[in-house]
This record gives sequence, C-alpha cells and structure tokens, in this order.
Amino acid sequence: MRRLLIRVGIGVLFALFGVITYFSQVDVNPVTGEKQRIQLSPRQEVALGVQAREKMAAQYGGLYPDSRLQAYIDQVGERVVKQSDASKAPYPFQFHLLSDPKTINAFALPGGQVFITSALLKRLNSEAQLAGVLGHEVGHVVGRHGAEHLAKQQLGSALVNAVGIAASDNADRARQAAIVAQAVNQMVSLRYGREDELESDRLGFRFMTQARYNPQGIVELMQILASARQGGQQPEFLSTHPDPGNRFQRLKALIAENFPNGVPANLEQGREDFARNVKASLPAR
Repeated sequence: MRRLLIRVGIGVLFALFGVITYFSQVDVNPVTGEKQRIQLSPRQEVALGVQAREKMAAQYGGLYPDSRLQAYIDQVGERVVKQSDASKAPYPFQFHLLSDPKTINAFALPGGQVFITSALLKRLNSEAQLAGVLGHEVGHVVGRHGAEHLAKQQLGSALVNAVGIAASDNADRARQAAIVAQAVNQMVSLRYGREDELESDRLGFRFMTQARYNPQGIVELMQILASARQGGQQPEFLSTHPDPGNRFQRLKALIAENFPNGVPANLEQGREDFARNVKASLPAR
C-alpha cells in the first residue's frame, strides 16, 4: 500500500510539473505581439526543422533537381521575408522545391524550413501566386503554430530535452535526431486549427504586400486549389491546411479593407517572370 501511494504521489508530481510548465512558459511573439504558451525556444525550433528537413523531403521524392528553378524559389521566398515584417522573426528561412509531381502541397517545419511540391508549382501561373503560397507558410512559422501544437500535445519535457541536445554539440546529438524527426513528422501530419489558418492567411497577405506583390495572387491561389478539388484531385494542401470557411470571401474582404481605392498598380503579378523561370523548366501536368 505504501509503495502504491509513493507511485501515485510521484505520478501526481509529474502531472503537476507538466501542467505548471505548460502554463508558465509564455512568450510574446515579436511579429504578432501575441502571448503564446510555447516550450521551445526559437533556437530549438530551428534545430528541430534542420534535423527533420531531409527526411521530410524524402517523403515527397526528394528535392527537385534543377538548381536554376530552386534559385528562383529562393529569390521569391527571400523577397517575401526580407522585405516584410517576417524579417523580424529570429528564423533563418530556407525554401525547398520538392520533386513530387502528383501531391499538391506546401508546408513548413518549425524554425523556417518551407517546402512546396512541383505538383503545386505547376498549377500556378504568376509570381504573386507563388509569393502567396510561401507567404502563407512563412506565416505558420512566424506564428509559431507548430510549436504551439507540440506544447498542447504535451510532448513537453522529453521533446525539449531532445531538441536541446540536438541544438548543442553534445555527443548524443545523432542518437536524438530520430526522436526529433519522429516528433516533427507527427506535427506536420496534424491539421492546423481554424485560427491558425486565418492568422496565416492574414500574415501571408501582410508579408506579400509588404514585399510589393499583388495580393490578388493569394485569392487566385485559393481558386486554383478549389479547381483542383473539383477536378477530382484532392490537394493535400487542403488536408493539412483545412479551409476555415469563407476563406475566399475573407481574403477579398482583406484586400478591400487594406486597399479601399483598389490594389495599387505598382504591386506586381509577375506573370512574365514566372513563365520565364517556371513554365520552361517544369513539364506540363
């Protein structure tokens, strides 16, 4: 009986520790100003993404073997980040084009690893649409949505310790990599919540317009995804990024609110640049 009470007492202590840790770890997001319960530091988020990026890329056929096309993706992504408030976030963003010709998807790992499949890229027809995709994923990273999910799932102390080792020069780093990658795989397969999607839409809109891209691009992106679904090919993007409802109307309202006199003519669509850099490199679907 005494041993049972001791085990119960230890169990209660661990439970209390987990609850106290979750509710006491509050960070203020430097871009959104939001108070968030997150147990990972930005450095740990970066380590988490770096540890998992190769394994995640392998699940989509690896990286697309065209350095010129990859350079174009980098150019657009870096413009969205460096010319917007996303540059205030403490993440070294990296953008990756995946070889998968069938899966219509884009996603981001914690710490700034952003991915888009060639299947999705082939369906776009302007640089503004590409900026809309990348801006939305940057929004998930800046909003720290993945880190919030990990905290809510109570991966807590074990994950923080694993990432802490992975982020250091500790000799156990290699042994912990598999644990970290498995945790990221679980996170990437999650469906983002409604508020996460709405915030990423708003942040993506903000980042792409600050970078001088026409926000109509992100509205057109949603139309392209809806068209793919109606054509019988369910975009994986809509599984990992569920529609919070009336997204198309919300984005149009956001444009009207920010540009009541119409979208300025100097905000770029970039159709010619996109055609020159992408259409000639990717085979027709």
